[in-house]
Formats: sequence, structure tokens, C-alpha cells
Amino acid sequence: MLRKVAYLTLALALVLPLLLIFKPGPRFETVETASGEVVPLPEPRLRGEISVEEAIAKRRSVRSYRDEPLTLEELSQLLWSAQGITSSKGYRSAPSAGATYPFEVYVVVGKVEGLEPGIYRYIPGKHALELVKPGDYRMELQRACLDQEWVGSAPVDIVLVAFYERTTDVYGERGIRYVHMEAGHIGQNIYLQATALGLGTVAVGAFHDDEVASLLGTEGAPLYVFPVGRHG
Repeated sequence: MLRKVAYLTLALALVLPLLLIFKPGPRFETVETASGEVVPLPEPRLRGEISVEEAIAKRRSVRSYRDEPLTLEELSQLLWSAQGITSSKGYRSAPSAGATYPFEVYVVVGKVEGLEPGIYRYIPGKHALELVKPGDYRMELQRACLDQEWVGSAPVDIVLVAFYERTTDVYGERGIRYVHMEAGHIGQNIYLQATALGLGTVAVGAFHDDEVASLLGTEGAPLYVFPVGRHG
């Protein structure tokens, strides 16, 4: 009898940590109480002009952009590809460990038809933008990004900001790795959507974290900046 209890105790000791690691956490809902102006975005399209295979084949990093605005429809499509809602259950366009959704998406807008320059936060549940602060801050973002000129010349810059605790509260230290994986998922979605729209982008990871966070007015950790524009 004692031997059976010992085996059972050993089995539980081995299995329980695995259950804790792989158990999905509660799906995180972005706080949607807007403190600024809220701008509804056009509904995203679910059919494009090129296949996903063609978008993969054509995907390249682009650092030169024409001095032309994006349309609001194009910005809408890019943001939906990054973190848009794709299910009645609230699931999003990029996979997330335990559906914890640790990312907030910010947009530094310089030139978009029908949208005033400013820093905006994307609200997935409403497919809308919340104005954080008005004004064209692309050059400030460029300086925070070690003066990479494509950050300042692109009509928009999409910034991925991580709130690690949303995932680490569920998965512990392992959640840090999951957050970084998710950044890659979101980034590739942005790349492929930009390619499908005939636009160019590049993943920027070199910047002063505190300066970017201060510019956006966020307490999260900026991980990626994606300038987007028409090929120069």
C-alpha cells in the first residue's frame, strides 16, 4: 500500500508541473475605456488580390518609402492583421499563449488620408483607434530609434508594446519566451499584409526602450517598430 502511495505521489509530482505549463490562461481583454477621441476603422477585407503563398514569396524588408499617405482602409487592414478579432469568442489574428494577449498596438501617424497626425492606440474589440496625443511625432520616434531615417520617412509606424505580466501571471518565467514568440507572429502578419497591399515595411528592433515608451505614454515594453509605406 505504501509503495502504491509513493508511486502515485511521484506521478503527480511529474504531471502537475506539465499541466501548469500547458494550461491555457484566461483570455485577456484589452481595456477599452478611451480617454481620447475614438476613430472607427473601415471593416477589414477577408479576401485579397494575391495568395498567401505569393505574399510569402514577395515578402522583403523595405526601408525606402514614397512621400505619399496611406489610406484609412490600408491602415485598418494592417492593424487587423496584427491584432484584429477573428472569432466570435474574441480570438485574434495572431496566436497567443493561453489567449493572454500581452500586446498593445500603437500607431504613430504622419500621413493617412482622413486621419489627423497623432499617436493612436488600436482597440481590437471595437476595431477602432484611440487618440493618445495629437501631432506628428515621427521624427521624435526616429531619434528614439537611433536615428534610422526610414522610421521618420514612413507615413505610419506601428509599434508593438508588451505587457509581460499578462502572460507571466499564467505561465511564470516561461511566459517571457511566449511573449517574444508572439511578437514574431504579429510581425510576420504585418509583413505579409503589407506585401499583399503592395506596401513595404521593415522590422526595427534597435531603439531606446525608455524613450519610445515615454513618447507613446505607455508603461509597457516596446519590442518592435514597423514603419510602413509605399515602396520608394
